[in-house]
Amino acid sequence: MSAYDTQKHPFVSYLIARADDRALLAALRRGLGAEPGDPETAGMFPYVVPWINEWYEEADIYMIASFFALHPDPAKSGNMGNHLRALAGQLGDDNATERRFVQLLRMRRDTLEPRLRQQISILKSKDVHVNWHQLMRDVRNWDHPKRFVQREWARSFWRSNQSKST
Repeated sequence: MSAYDTQKHPFVSYLIARADDRALLAALRRGLGAEPGDPETAGMFPYVVPWINEWYEEADIYMIASFFALHPDPAKSGNMGNHLRALAGQLGDDNATERRFVQLLRMRRDTLEPRLRQQISILKSKDVHVNWHQLMRDVRNWDHPKRFVQREWARSFWRSNQSKST
């Protein structure tokens, strides 16, 4: 595991520390599907605006905040490939999960939010926790020309699959 994999994002740490704050979670959930600055996101401002800086896109902070509020159960490790592999194991339906996963990997950052929100909702319904620190980094790097995030998710998803079938 590299240092990159263990770095904690301060905003995610802030959210995790306040995961029992029902008012905060309700305010952040109102931002689901909304663009930063939309009227629905005004309640998010006190929690989100102090964390916006030049390193993270405003849209990334808002998206992760609203997703966290939807499913505030953090995993200590893994990425979405690992989480979706765990989901497929629970469901016993590799084909449907794999099809949705491949569609997710094809998304550009500007179209990622609805598809990723769908996956987070499914993970929540099956009590599969999310490594929010990793997801924050992955969303930030989603459109990197080398597509290293997508490749790492794919390795995690299919490597886990192969180890279970051997």
